[in-house]
Amino acid sequence: MNQDYIKPDSWSIIEEGFDPSRVKSSESLFSIGNGAMGQRANFEEHYSGDTFQGSYIAGVYYPDKTRVGWWKNGYPEYFAKVLNAPNWIGINVFINGEQLDLNSCKSLYNFQRELNMKEGWLSRSFRATLENDFQVEVYVKRFLSLELDEVGAINYEVTPLNYDAEITFQPYLDSGITNEDTNWDDKFWDTTNVSHTNNQAFIEARTMKTNFHTCTFMESKVFISNKPILVEHNVKADSNRVSFNYSYPVKKGDTYSIQKFGGYTVDRNHDKSELIEAAKRILKTASGIGFSQMLKNQKTAWANIWEMADITIDGDVKAQQGIRFNIFQLNQTYLGKDSRLNIGPKGFTGEKYGGSTYWDTEAYCIPFYMATKDQKVARTLLEYRYYHLEKAIENAEKLGFKKGAALYPMVTMNGEECHNEWEITFEEIHRNGAIAFAIYNYYRFTGDYSYIPEKGLEVLIGIARFWEQRATYSNDKNKYVILGVTGPNEYENNVNNNWYTNYLAKWCINYTIEQIEKVKAEFSSDYSRITKKVNLTDKELSLWKTVSDNMYFPFSEKYQVYLQQDGFLDKELISVADLSKTHRPINQKWSWDRILRSPYIKQADVLQGFYFFEDHFSNEELEKHFDFYEPFTVHESSLSPCVHSIQAAKLDRMEQAYTFYLRTSRLDLDDYNHEVHEGLHITSMAGTWMSIVEGFGGLRVKDNKLSFAPKIPNQWKEYSFKVNFRSHIIKINVSHDKITFILDGKDSLDVMVNNKNIKIEPNSVVTV
Repeated sequence: MNQDYIKPDSWSIIEEGFDPSRVKSSESLFSIGNGAMGQRANFEEHYSGDTFQGSYIAGVYYPDKTRVGWWKNGYPEYFAKVLNAPNWIGINVFINGEQLDLNSCKSLYNFQRELNMKEGWLSRSFRATLENDFQVEVYVKRFLSLELDEVGAINYEVTPLNYDAEITFQPYLDSGITNEDTNWDDKFWDTTNVSHTNNQAFIEARTMKTNFHTCTFMESKVFISNKPILVEHNVKADSNRVSFNYSYPVKKGDTYSIQKFGGYTVDRNHDKSELIEAAKRILKTASGIGFSQMLKNQKTAWANIWEMADITIDGDVKAQQGIRFNIFQLNQTYLGKDSRLNIGPKGFTGEKYGGSTYWDTEAYCIPFYMATKDQKVARTLLEYRYYHLEKAIENAEKLGFKKGAALYPMVTMNGEECHNEWEITFEEIHRNGAIAFAIYNYYRFTGDYSYIPEKGLEVLIGIARFWEQRATYSNDKNKYVILGVTGPNEYENNVNNNWYTNYLAKWCINYTIEQIEKVKAEFSSDYSRITKKVNLTDKELSLWKTVSDNMYFPFSEKYQVYLQQDGFLDKELISVADLSKTHRPINQKWSWDRILRSPYIKQADVLQGFYFFEDHFSNEELEKHFDFYEPFTVHESSLSPCVHSIQAAKLDRMEQAYTFYLRTSRLDLDDYNHEVHEGLHITSMAGTWMSIVEGFGGLRVKDNKLSFAPKIPNQWKEYSFKVNFRSHIIKINVSHDKITFILDGKDSLDVMVNNKNIKIEPNSVVTV
C-alpha cells in the first residue's frame, strides 16, 4: 500500500483536506466517464500546481511514429496515443479581480471531494481565503450524462463570506492542449474553426494523420441564489481558445453560480460538416431538460446499472468500497453501445499503454460483461475481433506467416499492431489464445452457438493456422516447440517453451478442429462458405493435429510441476519473502537485465493456464503449482492478484484469497504499485469482480449448468451478487450459515451447489 487517504464509504470515494502532493492521484481516482468520453478530475478553475490534465473521446487517437534505437523488420510503424482532447470543463473564477487558484490561496479549509458511485456524479467543496483577503465558499458538481452521452454538465457555485464582491466566471474552451504521452512532441490537433453565438461557443478541430473531426462545445447560464439572471458577457477568442466573462456584484452570503453544458460531437457519429449543428441540437436538448432534471436522469440511469451489476458486502466497508469502485469504473469506460469501441487499460483516466484493446478484454472483461449485462454486449466484444480479422492476417504476414494465419495485435486501435516493444509485439503471442478462449467461454456461458458458424470459426481458423506455423519441430525432443516468446510473465523475455503459450496453442488447435467438425455436421451451408473462403483442406487439418498431438511441455520431475519455460530452474530460486522490501517494486528499483535473470514473476503465468483450464487438472495439481509459483510472484501487474485470489479460494485458503482480493479491489484506491497518478487499471477491475463471483462464489459452468461452491471470508458477514445466465437473472446471497438463491423470470432453473442439484423456481427464495 502506498496511500491511505480515501475515506471508507460504501457508495462514495471521498477525500478530505487538500494536499498538493495528492492532486494527480486524485485526478485519476475521481475520474468520470460515460462510455463515449471521459475526463480526469481536473479542477474547473485555474490551478498553477502540478496537475495532469486529461479529457478523452472514445475511439479518437493519434498514430505517434514509433521511436526505437534501431529499426527491426516487423516493427509497427506507430504507437497509438490516447489523445488528450480539447478542454471544455474550464471555468476561471475571479474574486474582485483576483483569480481563484488553490495553489496560491492564503488559506484553504473544509476541502472535500466526493465521487458518488451510486448516482454517477463528482463534487468538490472548500472554503478559501485569497491573497486579497476575500473569503469564499465554493461548491462544484459535475457529471457526464449516460442518457445524452455527448454532453456533460457542471454546476459551479461561489459564495462570498466576509465582503460583498464582484465575481467573474470565465467559462472557456481550449484546443491548445498537449499529451503527457508523446514520442516526438508532435502536434496532435489542428484547430480549424473557433466560433460563438449568444451563450454558446464551438471549437472545431481535427487530429493530425488520423483526421478525426471533432467539435468541442459549451453553453453557460448564470444564477444568483438559484434564480437565473441575464448578465452581459464579454467574449475573447483566438486561434485555439474562446472564453466568455460573466461578472456580477454579489452580496456577502449570496451565492453566484454558473451552469455549464459541454462536450464533443465527432465525425464518427455525424457528418464532419454538421458537427456544429449537431452540437447545437445536443445543447438545446440538454438546456431544455436542465441541470437538475439531467442529474435526476443520471441517478436513474445508474440505478438501472447497479440493479444488475452491484455486489454487496456486509461487514467490511473497505472491501465494499473497493468492488463498487471497480464496477463503477468499468461501466464508465464501456457500456456496449458501440461495436467500434473496446475497453482500454486506462479507460478515460490517463494516457499510458497507448491503444484501446489488449488481451485483457477477452481474458478478464468479457466474463464481467456477460454476467452483468445482456449477452449482446459480450457478443459485440467478440465481433470487434472478427471485424479486425483481416488486419490480424496482415499483422502475421508482416512477420512472415502465410495462408491466412492471423496474429491479433497486443495493442490496437483499429486492428493494426501499434505496440513497439519487441518483446511484446513479436513475442507475447499468447494473446491469440485469449481471443479463442473468449469464443469458447462465450458459448459455454450464454449457450449462444450462432456466433461460431456466423463469424467465430473464421477467427479460430486464422489463429490455429498461426499456431501451426509458429511451432517448430525439434529433432532433439521429437516434439513441436515454440521458441522466442514472452508469456504473461513479462519479467521473462525471449524464452523457449513457455508452458502457458504451448498449452494454449495445443488447446486452440484442438478446439478449432472440434468446431469445424460441429459446423460441418450442423451448419453445412456455413461450413461450405467458410472452407471455400479460407481454402481449408483436410491435409491442413491433419498437419494441425500432428502439431497439437506432439506439442512439448517442459516439466520438472524434481518438483513435479510444469515449468514456466525451459530455463526456469537455471535461475537462483529466492522467494519474494526473502527479497528486501527496499527492492520493491522491482520494476522501479532494478535494471531490466537483473529482472530478466531473476525468478520473479510479474503476474500469473502457469497459473493463468490453470485458471483458464482448471477442469484439465486436479486440485492436487493446482495446489502443487500454486505452492511452487506464487512464492516467486511479485504481483506487479494489475492482472495478477485476481487470478491468485480465485485459486486460493478454490484451495480453501481464505485468508490468502481475501488478502489478494483486497489488493485487486483497492489496487488504485491504495496505490499498491505507486503509479495511480498515471491513471487507473480499468481492465483488471473486471478481475476484481471475478475474485468475488468466481473466487468466493465459486461460479462455474459445468455440463451446461451454473455451478456454485460458495465460501465467505471471516471478515464479512455476508455478500451477494447477480448474474444473467442465459436470460435467467439469479441473485445469490452468501452468509456464514446459509446460501440463498432468488430467480427472476418465468422459468425454473437447475443449478449445482457444492455438487448437488438444486431447482430454483421463479420469484421464490431457495435456501441451502
